Amino acid sequence: MSLPSAAARATERVIRAGIVAVLVVGVRRRDPGAVVNAVLALAGSYLPNAIERRYPVRFHPWQRVYTETAMLTHAVGMLGPYDDVWWWDHLTHVHTATLLGGVSHAVARRAGYDPRPHVVAGVVGGGALWEVVEYVTHGLSRRVGFDPVLVSYGRVDTALDLVFDLLGALVVVALGDGLLENFHDDDSGVDETDHDRVDPSHDMQGTPSSDRRSS
Repeated sequence: MSLPSAAARATERVIRAGIVAVLVVGVRRRDPGAVVNAVLALAGSYLPNAIERRYPVRFHPWQRVYTETAMLTHAVGMLGPYDDVWWWDHLTHVHTATLLGGVSHAVARRAGYDPRPHVVAGVVGGGALWEVVEYVTHGLSRRVGFDPVLVSYGRVDTALDLVFDLLGALVVVALGDGLLENFHDDDSGVDETDHDRVDPSHDMQGTPSSDRRSS
């Protein structure tokens, strides 16, 4: 899977512009949920940049677009699709679960572990934690009289969210090794200290010891 860098950069700009548009609409509607989630989504769209600066890995262009699209779909959902489009919440849960699963997969592979149980545990655990945060945030918002930033739709919805989270985890289990190989090793692929090492079989002039002639 590939996407030209120029096309990816243009797509990233469009995605961020879309998130900013959601923010503007949220402000005009005086919708705190849309505003807060748009701000967080906009910050999240820069996660690939932050990760590349902090760790010796590089995203493929399509991976950057895939990550940032998850931020856009979540932000847009707060304007109505989460309530009006029956499959929107399922889509965003699968999408987000593949991102969390991808992180778990990369970390496990780099540490030398089988990534499959780590992916499932990471996604299910993260999904359950999110549902708790969603429920508590919704409850507290209603108690203090504010519009909820996150909305909980009940037990059935929570159960379905976890099912689609698990589906996202299984996608990563099935495809992770092929699609995330660039995260399994350091970006350089070469230990810079290798350039400074001297082969003990060579003398200072680079002549193999076996070729030295005794005087």
